[in-house]
Amino acid sequence: MGCGVDEAGRGPVIGPLVIVGVCADREKLIQLGVKDSKKLSKRRREALEKEIKKIAERVVVKIIEPEEIDRLRREITLNEIEVMGFAEVINELNCMVVYVDAADADASRFARNIQKYLQKEVKIISEHKADEIYPEVSAASIIAKVERDRRIEEIIREIGDFGSGYPSDPRTSKFLENYYKEHGEFPPHTRHSWKNARRIKAKAKQKSIEEF
Repeated sequence: MGCGVDEAGRGPVIGPLVIVGVCADREKLIQLGVKDSKKLSKRRREALEKEIKKIAERVVVKIIEPEEIDRLRREITLNEIEVMGFAEVINELNCMVVYVDAADADASRFARNIQKYLQKEVKIISEHKADEIYPEVSAASIIAKVERDRRIEEIIREIGDFGSGYPSDPRTSKFLENYYKEHGEFPPHTRHSWKNARRIKAKAKQKSIEEF
């Protein structure tokens, strides 16, 4: 049995960060055809998520909401937030060896930093693109992506269609600009600490001063 951890939603300005850990028989995961979630269709991911949960010995899902991300970023970096989140999931998995998709430019440093928060000794194999190499991490990436997609669908029903939620998406930026202009604040589930959110807020305030 192998254990893997991955995340979905690191970069978006809207929506939560989802970190998932999966412990399952590697051969069974291979037979299911798991792979990097980004290389699968939405329909295929959803089908695999159900199958993975059937054969997995343990699945741990941690959701970090935008409000919590903003609060933590007052004192620590996003990388450190992920380190702490990965460690929390690994502690709950209660495994001896875990494969992780490195969220740091230095994969070895990511593993060392996670170790600081672990409750017991665990061998961490940290690699970039681990979701393309290890079936356990692929399985975790699939569940993380499906879980986050569900949350995003709920958010869209609540506040309206904002596009992908990524800062680089013009639809997302336009949505936030219009919402802030109309309401004087960002919609729920927005990461206020993100650079483009701060830029939109500063621009709106400057325009208000000029108009005054």
